[in-house]
Amino acid sequence: MPATNRLKLTVAVLVSFVSTTEMALSQSQVGSPDGTTTIDGRQLPPEPPVFGGKIEEQATNSTPWWPPRVVPPENAPNILLIMLDDAGYGIPSTFGGVIPTDTMDELAKEGLSFTNIYSTALCSPTRAALMTGRNHHSVGFGVISESSTGYPGYNSIIPDNKATIGRILSDNGYATSWFGKNHNTPAFAASQAGPFDKWPTGLGFEYFFGFVGGDANQWQPNLYRNTTPIYPFEGDPEWNLITGMADDAIDHISRLHQIEPSKPFFVKYVPGATHAPHHPTKEWVEKIEAMNLFDGGYEALRQTIFENQKKLGLVPQDATLSPWPADKIKPWDKLTDDEKKLFVRQVEVFAAYAAYTDHEIGRVIDAIDDLGKRDNTLIFYINGDNGTSAEGGPMGTPNEVAWFNGIAEMPAKTQLQWYDVWGTEETYNHMSAGWSWAFDTPFDYFKQNANRLGGIRQNMVVSWPDGIADKGGQRDQFMHVIDVVPTILEVTGIDAPLEVDGIVQSPIEGTSFAYTFDEKNKDAPSRHRTQYFEMMGQWALYHEGWLLSTKVNRMPWETPKTPNPDPLNNQVLELYDLTTDMNQRNDLAAQHPEKIEELKAIFIEEANKYQVFPMDASVTSRISLPRPSIAAGRNEFVYVRPMTGVPQGDSPSILNSSYTITAEIDVPEGGAEGMILTSGGRFAGYGFYLLDGKPVFLWNMLNLERIKWEGKEALAPGKHTLEFDFKYDGLGPETLAYGSTSGLGQGGTGTLKVDGEVVATQKMKNTIPTTLQWDEAFDIGSDTLTGVNDDDYQPPFPLTAKLEKLTIKIDRPQLSQADIQKLEDAMQRASD
Repeated sequence: MPATNRLKLTVAVLVSFVSTTEMALSQSQVGSPDGTTTIDGRQLPPEPPVFGGKIEEQATNSTPWWPPRVVPPENAPNILLIMLDDAGYGIPSTFGGVIPTDTMDELAKEGLSFTNIYSTALCSPTRAALMTGRNHHSVGFGVISESSTGYPGYNSIIPDNKATIGRILSDNGYATSWFGKNHNTPAFAASQAGPFDKWPTGLGFEYFFGFVGGDANQWQPNLYRNTTPIYPFEGDPEWNLITGMADDAIDHISRLHQIEPSKPFFVKYVPGATHAPHHPTKEWVEKIEAMNLFDGGYEALRQTIFENQKKLGLVPQDATLSPWPADKIKPWDKLTDDEKKLFVRQVEVFAAYAAYTDHEIGRVIDAIDDLGKRDNTLIFYINGDNGTSAEGGPMGTPNEVAWFNGIAEMPAKTQLQWYDVWGTEETYNHMSAGWSWAFDTPFDYFKQNANRLGGIRQNMVVSWPDGIADKGGQRDQFMHVIDVVPTILEVTGIDAPLEVDGIVQSPIEGTSFAYTFDEKNKDAPSRHRTQYFEMMGQWALYHEGWLLSTKVNRMPWETPKTPNPDPLNNQVLELYDLTTDMNQRNDLAAQHPEKIEELKAIFIEEANKYQVFPMDASVTSRISLPRPSIAAGRNEFVYVRPMTGVPQGDSPSILNSSYTITAEIDVPEGGAEGMILTSGGRFAGYGFYLLDGKPVFLWNMLNLERIKWEGKEALAPGKHTLEFDFKYDGLGPETLAYGSTSGLGQGGTGTLKVDGEVVATQKMKNTIPTTLQWDEAFDIGSDTLTGVNDDDYQPPFPLTAKLEKLTIKIDRPQLSQADIQKLEDAMQRASD
């Protein structure tokens, strides 16, 4: 901003602050300790007010004047913003589903049901859009942080010129807090070394209770209060985060009320449900089992939901469903008895998770009611940040980490060994994609599919007794999650800031839908006319009722080794008129080629405007690309004392590399045991430890196999040097630059040495290609959360020897010119 404009802004804000201060204090002594003011919010924080008292040499002759406390505009509501995770359109009973969601049902009866709100097709991109009011690429979240790349639309760094709703409301006098999932802190800035400016507390949320990352073990999560790790589940095997976060939210809201009853709150409440792992309590599993909702299979479930939606007026009576994708998901009557048994167990646990979460949300709302704050509390209850997840593949999985490492279809016979513990801490479970397809009814496809409504169309309930008179009404206007922030600003009477911390702000990109709260506008045209969608090379454009979309070219569980090199143009384009075809059944591309060209041009215009380029169709392989972190660019790491809780994104990665880990220890009289080094946990990871005094190095291969190197004898008292050396056979992640995953997950040979003598050696046919268990830490001297081998030890398994020095050396593969030539030739052949 030019200096003259900045001066004008500063003067305007200062004058506004002084004048509003005088108005707010007109009924009390000017400068009194209880003085308050509202601000116009154009500059955050506002300029300090001019001192209004009198200063003489002696205090007895002077007049004190206290700066007024900033408060929101009069009667600004409390706000409870709820968003579920990986929840498709047909899940809640409110919108035709069979899973009981009593809390959402009750809110719909006293408020409004919104049938046509859209997401981005993926979790953290939607969340970034939700809390900034800008498109996901605009705020660096074109994909999840774990897949971030070095481009403005994809680096997972929310820029400082796009302040969150938390920051805006906090500076305008709200008490702001965030409970549950935080998937918007860059994965490479999530350690205790910070920086913390992109944590919730740095993004304008004064209090945070939740986990950092895409998902978490709900029984033993990587949990934080503000920026400090906490372990409330220790010693309590019945503890579950879904209840734990409700308890903490209730406590927090109650404390705020008792301390300062007049201060309104903004609570962002975003549980990990129903993202995998599906971890409900036993009580809720038993409730759902007794209902026998799913015995008829997923096609029957889909039809039931569809008929329910017709009865509710959500779907036209003449609408039809798309054909079942039998070539990708086996029809129910073609399944074996083992598969049916397994799949019913999977979905009952999922349904229990959804119903349990809705119940706990109800407890939070009841607590607000008990405080007498319910009537002036505006509640947004958004069902899903994208469609239902199909990342369990057609067979489901007891371990979602396996899918991210390329194992998408684990046989039922293998999975049934976890049947009795499905949904407990012993599984990181996901369900068959057949159920996911059904739960996205009346649409098709899934999370990740930005080109199909099953991936991007959500529903929502909004309740505000003091502000919405049309009880039980329905609204069908097109909306997007970027519209929530401007809606909140309109109903609170707070303006979007022009400047925050001296940084000129980018305009809000969403459109308020507060006009729909008035019954006279229930059938008004949508004010959000155009919206692009893009996720991992699949894209679409909505414009005034039309939807241009790319044809689906992969299922979410499919990760092609050679991604589409030109996802903008190397596509089959489809065209739908959503005003007459609400669920993408009738492709009109052949009849309207001119419309295709018009809408594609608009998409390119929007993509340029909002940082969508360069488009990239790669999927999980992107996780293996280098990105900033504390460990980036380093090949040697030295530690001289125990340390726990370092997240995967900020710890040394030894995947797809040769490496040597050397531990210098001093064993006391009587021997020693315990963890020297571990990364990951029960569902994928490695550990270097002493077991019965013997050195052990172990790879946990996705909880399907454990490969162990073990010394033959217990270590004698005294100093010892233990070394594990691994020689990797592959070309490494540099092959990804040439569109090839061939360098990932190859085998190698591991050798364990004690004081220079080889005690064990063996070859691994394959290694973990993409990621360890992301919600588990890199720990030295003990093991937090779950262990890599339950048969050998239980955490924390502290090391009883003295650790004098631990050294990790990594030798990452380098491509030769011959390797590069082969990869370039292969890439050229793939693009021909």
